Amino acid sequence: MQTTAPPSPILGADLRSLRHARGLTLQQLAGQLQRSVGWLSQVERDMSQLSVADLRRIAQALDVPVSLLFSQADAPRHETGYVVRRNARRPIGTRIAGLMEELLSPDLTDDFEVVHSTFAPHSRLKKPTSRPTQELGFLVSGQLDITIAGHEFRILPGDSFRIRGEPFSWANPTDVPAVAIWVIAPPVY
Repeated sequence: MQTTAPPSPILGADLRSLRHARGLTLQQLAGQLQRSVGWLSQVERDMSQLSVADLRRIAQALDVPVSLLFSQADAPRHETGYVVRRNARRPIGTRIAGLMEELLSPDLTDDFEVVHSTFAPHSRLKKPTSRPTQELGFLVSGQLDITIAGHEFRILPGDSFRIRGEPFSWANPTDVPAVAIWVIAPPVY
């Protein structure tokens, strides 16, 4: 059984970006983790290796799946930070039933993130949500019914849409998956 996480040249930067996206200070997150600010600072600067238990606690505190905190296992070192291969995408998201999200961006350190979203047939976001972001979605295949700030839209392949912090919800009313590419700024995952 492995007790430490595999080394990742981007883990510390990803953790710092996630902490900032959540509006947490080093002190606040360290307090939630019951660890010192110095320890967390070293983790964010990739000067300390994490145990799997530490990764689980951090993922829970930042409300992300643990798998997001692992580097692209199949990526050659020279591609890390530049290329994300199809089979090395990191799963992300809020764990909503019927929605699978994968990070297309090489890491979480940019001013935006790019996400590949697959909406299962007949899935829906039951309660509208909003987040302090600007988002642009592009539907690759399938169909989505999107409600943005109370306005309803049917989105078809090739259509795009924008959300600027407004409440939104989505539904895939069809028998086939819908696939969309989302650009989100600032990163939220």
